[in-house]
Parts: sequence; structure tokens; C-alpha cells
Amino acid sequence: MNCKVTLVDVNPKMIAAWKDTFENNPEVEVLHGSMLDQAVQAWVSPTNSKGSMDGGLDAVIKNHLGGGVEKSLQQTIKAQHGGHLPIGYAVCTPTNLTQPKYLISTPTMVASSEDVSQTMNVAMACAAAFQAVNLQNHHEPGSIRSVALPGLGANTGRVPVEICADLMWTGYNLFTDGEYRTYEQLRMALESVVGKLDPMSGSVPSAKPATDATPAAAAAAAATGDFDDFDDAGDDTVVDDDIGGDDDEDDDDFDDFE
Repeated sequence: MNCKVTLVDVNPKMIAAWKDTFENNPEVEVLHGSMLDQAVQAWVSPTNSKGSMDGGLDAVIKNHLGGGVEKSLQQTIKAQHGGHLPIGYAVCTPTNLTQPKYLISTPTMVASSEDVSQTMNVAMACAAAFQAVNLQNHHEPGSIRSVALPGLGANTGRVPVEICADLMWTGYNLFTDGEYRTYEQLRMALESVVGKLDPMSGSVPSAKPATDATPAAAAAAAATGDFDDFDDAGDDTVVDDDIGGDDDEDDDDFDDFE
């Protein structure tokens, strides 16, 4: 993927988990700090399907960028997805600022404050965020050359940090070998790694991955609740206003941003 990727969070446990999981990906920068300090062209914010920025990192970003960013986001979701952004999709909204130039919103949950620790939502949301970057760059080449992501689902979504890191690696790894013209193609690629996704909820696999390789095996564990192999499967929440948390058919092709 022709874009510099930074993973940033205020939770030191999230940082440690990322460094372990992404140790063979030196191109990915891992930083302990605030999303608000990241001098990149796009910030990724976990959200709910309505685009309500009323808690967690969403609220921090809205307070920083101004309430107009939420209104713009919800207008984009309404225009592109009928007001409901499915898990596994993302939208890229201009901020009308120099930095960040874009806000990428990707839902890890349908409503606010859902426990998504037994789902593949984090992998789907992470992959969707990178898909949004690629679609934007296809529409306007070079418009996003750097992007920062927090620990998706690791706060309100209650996903243990080790599982979060493995699922985000799974989402990222889909883009190391190629690109996808549609979100449906992206979903098929993800299913080839983690197993068949439930066609109704779009989140819970009905089968484990065909491979036992880590971190794909960890992705299966996240879906089945088999956390025995992980040391930190409890509550990793850090109380901080800027935690990388999540608060709370469609035109999927390269014409989405026209």
C-alpha cells in the first residue's frame, strides 16, 4: 500500500501488543501518544453505523476539529449508504483543514457501546479503513500519503489488546499484496483468511481459518471466544479522554468519491 501507516494509542498495553504483532512490518510506525498530535493526512476514527461522534476517540476528534465534521460525516453516510454505514465499510470525509485533510470513519459496532470482543469487527473495520484510503487515492492520486489508526475496538468494544493487534494485522496484511476494486472483493479476501462471515450480521465467522498461522489463528480465537492462549484477555481499558476507542446496496466501486 503506497501510504505511510502509523498506529497510535494512549494505552501502553496496546502499544506493546502492536509492537509484538507488527514486528516483521518495519514499515508500520507504532507510537504511544495522542491521535491529535499526528501530522498525517488522514486520521482513522472508529465509530458506529450512524456516524455519531458522541464518545471515545470520536468525541475527542469532534471537539478538536469542530462539530461540523460530524455533520459532514453523517451527510456522507446518508448519501453513500442511506444513513447506515455497515461494518466492513468506511467513508472518507474532507475536514477542510490542512492537517488532517481527511477523516476516515469505520464502524466497529452498529450502535454505541457494544461488546464486539467475540466478532471479527476489528479486522473488518481496519481493512475497510485502508480500502477507503485506496479509493480516495484512486479518485485523487496522492491525496492520502499518510494515515494514523488507533486501537480499534480496544476500549468501548472490549476487545483485548492482543486480539485487537492480531485482527488489525489481519486487516493490514490484506493490502500488502494487492488492492480491491470494491468492498465486496475486500470481504471475500478477508473470508479467505478468517473463514466465512455471517451474511446477516457481517461480523461473526461461521468457520475458522484454513491456516493456523499467527495472527490468523488469533483472528479465529477472537471470533470463537478461545482466548486461552493470550495472557491479557481481560479488561485493558485505560481511562483517558483520547483512548483509541469506539463510541459508541451500496455504491462500492471506485466511483464512490465522484
